[in-house]
Amino acid sequence: MRYSFVIPVYNRPDEVAELLESLTHQREQDFEVIVVEDGSQVRCDAVVDRYSSRLDVHYYEKPNSGPGKTRNYGVARSSGDYVIILDSDVVVPEGYLSAVSAELAKAPADAFGGPDRAHPSFTPTQKAINYGMTSFFTTGGVRGGKKQLDKFYPRSFNMGVKRSVYEALGGFSAMRFGEDIDFSTRIFQAGYRCRLFPEAWVWHKRRTDLRKFFRQVHNSGIARIHLTRRHPGTLKVVHLLPAVFTLGVALCVIGALSALCFAPVVSLWCLCPLLLYALLIWADATRREHSLGVGLRAVAAAYVQLTGYGTGFLRAAWRCYVLHDGEFEAFRQTFYK
Repeated sequence: MRYSFVIPVYNRPDEVAELLESLTHQREQDFEVIVVEDGSQVRCDAVVDRYSSRLDVHYYEKPNSGPGKTRNYGVARSSGDYVIILDSDVVVPEGYLSAVSAELAKAPADAFGGPDRAHPSFTPTQKAINYGMTSFFTTGGVRGGKKQLDKFYPRSFNMGVKRSVYEALGGFSAMRFGEDIDFSTRIFQAGYRCRLFPEAWVWHKRRTDLRKFFRQVHNSGIARIHLTRRHPGTLKVVHLLPAVFTLGVALCVIGALSALCFAPVVSLWCLCPLLLYALLIWADATRREHSLGVGLRAVAAAYVQLTGYGTGFLRAAWRCYVLHDGEFEAFRQTFYK
């Protein structure tokens, strides 16, 4: 067995059905699928059963412990030479495994990852959120896009690791946010070969509304501080940009409100940077998605993404470096939602 797909799931049977359906169309067939139910109230065992005749699929159920430990549980019960971690909210194109095999034939890799895209069937809000997470004008430059601001670190929505490497490093840590970057960092630190496979991309649904999206990125901002404490020297200038952006937004809004009564023109000038950035996002997202509606939603998604991450980063920096608190998450009770 060359590949093992490991998929942790929590209360998402419909998404698992879409993912498993997409795996039945892979051109390359040398793989198994491990689905691990992480203490769900809405189980997907019936969904998995429907695909038992079309896929080499195995279903396991365990008490809730978060994504990292659940992936480790699945990997321990898999047999592939390479473990491919997928989130349950992705859909895999038919050429995915062929692209992975082509890259591995071109040059060896101990770990790898691929980018994500928005499927035409996604809602306008899902497409806008995808834009916010993949655009060079937000943080797409560090997530596997063609234009990169930092070294590529595989993310757990689309991440492959050689089994021997996974076992040597002990897999994912108990972190509930940032656990994939923690693992990728340890892969690099151990001297293993890790790179981006540009054509091994997936469709990734992400969150379905901006409130859930804010919770996700806020916790990601918090996790960046925890990652810095775990791995000193890994904080880069690019990681500071959302916090700087957040402070800039706050200063612009405070300046505009302060000048509103006695100098309305000054108030408008204070808001100009925010309006210009909104115009940039709207124009680029509209061009990319061929939709004015998605472009408008992308403005909101970009601001939610950057300020959500930035406030999480600043909040964790204050609590960890000033108050000397330990690791924490802001929305632990809604981690999967």
